[in-house]
Amino acid sequence: MKTIKLFIFFILITFTSQAVRRDVLINDNWMFRFAHQVSHKSERRVDLPHTWNAKDALAGIPDYYRGTANYTRVLKIPEGWKGKRLFLRFEGANTVTDVFINQRHIGEHRGGYGAFVFEITDWIEYGKDNQLQVSVSNALHLDVMPLVGDFNFYGGIYRDVHLLVTEETCISPLDYASPGVYLIQESVSPQRADVKARIAVSGLAVDNVNLNVRVYDGEKVVKEAVQPVEVKPSKVMYVDVPITIGTPHLWNGRQDPFMYRVEVTLSKGDRILDKVEQPLGVRFFELDADRGFSLNGQPLRLHGVCRHQDRIEVGNALRPEHHIEDAALIAEVGANAIRLAHYPQATMIYDLMDKYGLVVWAEIPFVGPGGYQDQGFVNTSFFRQNGKEQLIELIRQHYNHPSICFWGLFNELKTPADNPLEYVRELNELAHKEDPTRIITSASNLNDDNELNRVTDAICWNKYFGWYGGNPDDLGAWADKVHAAYPQLKIGISEYGAGASIYHQQDSLKKVVPTGWWHPENWQTYYHMKSWGQISERPFIWGSFIWAFFDFGAAHRTEGDRPGINDKGLVTFDRKVKKDAFYYYKANWDKDNKFVYIAERRCKNRVNPQVDIMVFTNLPEASLWVNGQYMGKAKADKWATVRWENMSLIPGANRIEVKSVDKKKEYSDTVGWILQ
Repeated sequence: MKTIKLFIFFILITFTSQAVRRDVLINDNWMFRFAHQVSHKSERRVDLPHTWNAKDALAGIPDYYRGTANYTRVLKIPEGWKGKRLFLRFEGANTVTDVFINQRHIGEHRGGYGAFVFEITDWIEYGKDNQLQVSVSNALHLDVMPLVGDFNFYGGIYRDVHLLVTEETCISPLDYASPGVYLIQESVSPQRADVKARIAVSGLAVDNVNLNVRVYDGEKVVKEAVQPVEVKPSKVMYVDVPITIGTPHLWNGRQDPFMYRVEVTLSKGDRILDKVEQPLGVRFFELDADRGFSLNGQPLRLHGVCRHQDRIEVGNALRPEHHIEDAALIAEVGANAIRLAHYPQATMIYDLMDKYGLVVWAEIPFVGPGGYQDQGFVNTSFFRQNGKEQLIELIRQHYNHPSICFWGLFNELKTPADNPLEYVRELNELAHKEDPTRIITSASNLNDDNELNRVTDAICWNKYFGWYGGNPDDLGAWADKVHAAYPQLKIGISEYGAGASIYHQQDSLKKVVPTGWWHPENWQTYYHMKSWGQISERPFIWGSFIWAFFDFGAAHRTEGDRPGINDKGLVTFDRKVKKDAFYYYKANWDKDNKFVYIAERRCKNRVNPQVDIMVFTNLPEASLWVNGQYMGKAKADKWATVRWENMSLIPGANRIEVKSVDKKKEYSDTVGWILQ
């Protein structure tokens, strides 16, 4: 196996020897040990992505290992790369990372969710084996966001690592690990798009070069601009190249997520020095306190979900197939928006949201304790600076994703003790400076009148009426009250949800103790039906985001069907089962892919002979058969639900079948229940 991988590595280098920029993935053949394992041969081989908390955190062990571990790997750098520039790019390592080449410290990164890059040109011995060591700590650091959180702080190099090889003059990867190209949409309308390409260029010596910017629609060049540049020795210099597209094809969400492809080439004479490609989804949007969100001049009610970046067995060390599966499921339910909580997530998930056309809320990990102890803010210069650096990383690394319309600044902060109000104002100012084109928002669980709710352009609340106190019917009354009291506020709901285990079934509806071990699925379904009914009738709620789309790991939780899991997802942690509430939202949000779905299907064993049968469907009506007997046709209500009340079961096995016809095509669903 080792021989095969070395051969593949050699092929990659050979195949790309004529390429402008080499990007070599170095995920394999790492040796791993915890920092306290100092004995020789205590290492074990791992491949990246990797976390050391896939077992202990996901077993519900609250004191899962939060400490330091070392990863080492040999880098053989060919003699022929002399005169090139070499960079290491880490897509993500949690939380504080120190990098060594041949036992010499070359840099540190503080933050667990953004990418980072170190130049290693001057640290490498060419034609030899170089020892790369990466020390990673996921311990609590009071100067690094986040300090607390209702999720697992998995440790490790849990995303890809790249070796980049460029010419001496290149499009810089050192600008906060951004692509080095920013496509600034200065003015967009259906008639014209004025875009400024800002390019970060870096050189080791004075060099006269040309920057060429081409905009492609498929393989067709629709716009091209060339600009000569005198590059002076520096880490980064910025060059602006304006481009205008007449009658642009707009990125229009799920309806038409069209993207241009922008190719930026750096050349000297006929020789290409570097090339970077980025997506360009041209669009314009706005937010109104009464009418909500609009995209390209048309109203678009944002109904979405929240996503954490972990899953069973692998923790947060996700592979491409995991992101692809998650994105497909989110699209299947019919969501048109997503909150990627509570931190920057992998570049691939933003790419997928671009392609599916979901509007994205991306945020930094400025997280408060919610209902738990401790603070999410420490008023020190070190913490404040770290948060600003993480905000700049988020914006610059993901600037060109058309799906991102919102930058998020915080989640569930407290204001007593070290009050974060002034700091959030600083972050808000910085976010607007970095990106004046997008909307800044936050997620609050504070009282309605708290000043922290009025810093960002828009504000959302995490509201769990009917789960953490109150009743599901309270949501609409609360929203009306806030809108009347603060008519200028642009109000959204950043989280709402209820826990559910697919193994907990009951044939009567009873309110749940959220901290208990009984989380019946039918209460979650009821909760969401009540909540969505109120949200959907209030156009001033610019967006709503279900917490959460997938069950996720939270080692400190002791509830539901096992410890260590937050089970509020519409889909189970392993992605194998879609809960009833998933199909309720699919029926309401997806009008194209027709289906009928019998709810409470997993409540197999019944004790009541009289049952209400409930069906979710995006068809106008459905027909019911119970044990082969036709029970009539019923129409769907405005929330895509069909009901038959007081249907009789017979002792023993019962067969329930529902059918509907659309354009001569039949859709059906069948379940079996047993009356005890």
